[in-house]
Amino acid sequence: MTAGSLPFSPGLDGVVAARTAISHVDGQRGQLVIRGFALEEIAPRATFEEMVFLLWNDALPDETTRDRFQADLAGRREVERHTLELLKTAAARAVHPMDALRMACGSLMAGAANRSREAVGLAAARRDAFRLVAVFPTLVAAYHRLLQGLEPVAPRTDLSHAANFLYMLRGHEAPGTFVRALDTYWNTVADHGLNASTFTARVIVSTESDVVSAVTGAVGALKGPLHGGAPGPALDLVFEIGTADRAETVLRQKLDRGERLMGFGHRVYRTRDPRADVLGEAAARLFERQSDRQLYELARAVETCALSLLREHKPTRALQTNVEFYTALVLYGLEFPTTLFTPAFAAARVAGWTAHCLEQIAANRLFRPQSEYVGARDRKWRSPAP
Repeated sequence: MTAGSLPFSPGLDGVVAARTAISHVDGQRGQLVIRGFALEEIAPRATFEEMVFLLWNDALPDETTRDRFQADLAGRREVERHTLELLKTAAARAVHPMDALRMACGSLMAGAANRSREAVGLAAARRDAFRLVAVFPTLVAAYHRLLQGLEPVAPRTDLSHAANFLYMLRGHEAPGTFVRALDTYWNTVADHGLNASTFTARVIVSTESDVVSAVTGAVGALKGPLHGGAPGPALDLVFEIGTADRAETVLRQKLDRGERLMGFGHRVYRTRDPRADVLGEAAARLFERQSDRQLYELARAVETCALSLLREHKPTRALQTNVEFYTALVLYGLEFPTTLFTPAFAAARVAGWTAHCLEQIAANRLFRPQSEYVGARDRKWRSPAP
């Protein structure tokens, strides 16, 4: 069959390119299933280490296995000197945080030259996966501090994954409410079907390249604003409105100008985004113990008004609150600046990227889609006039 006889689907929309047992996104029903668990069932309860174990092994660990797995991850958090020097150079030039993360991720291969073809096997892939998940928070926290003119804080092995990340960012331990909120956030965004960055990782590893290369490519894909999203603007909308009594006026003006309301609507979900529900509850618990409860109440008022106006202005479209809206609120509650939002997301999504790499390697087939040629034909060479 020739390429011209095959159906064309721009962006591979609607094309099934892989079979996976990792996660299932049902946009019509508003469901996200992670290894058989509804997101709402597992995200608020599991630690991030338990989520990573589940993604990689299709089972939750018992207590002994969980402790050993957590210790194994914790023991791989240190970053080599050459990677830290690279981050320092990037910070001196104010390189974009996602560019710095991509550069640092790629540098993890340094010192591992001339790897044998065993590098594409599952054993080597799992070693790479452990290293990547363990070190991503270290890279993100180190670069964040360097941008502020501060020295990186060395990771600790006696803290959980989330608690250690918060410690490396601030230089002191965070309260338990912050750790639980970050665990819930990371669990919520750890995997989401065959999205653009996950597909990128699977394509790269399908060539029998290594997992570090695959994840480096995935970071590059996540940097794009059409995929990684922009939780910051969703929070900017809340700040712009300022008080609940201004919500309808400001939102109506935006809709009348044809502007998009950031934090609402999703390409896949045609009804509720289950991730928004989980993070909405996490935000409520987080702000319950903080003095800035007023911001949470304002955000809820903006959400209610926005949904009402969207039903009025676009009655044929089921536009609901998406994950960006409550991501912004949770990360703000964790005292993260907006420049940290996407790198912190990557520190979670690396768990899903590596899980898909392991699944791809276990039953690999090189991705090689066809393209439809629409260019000129039958051109003849003409020598340039003397």
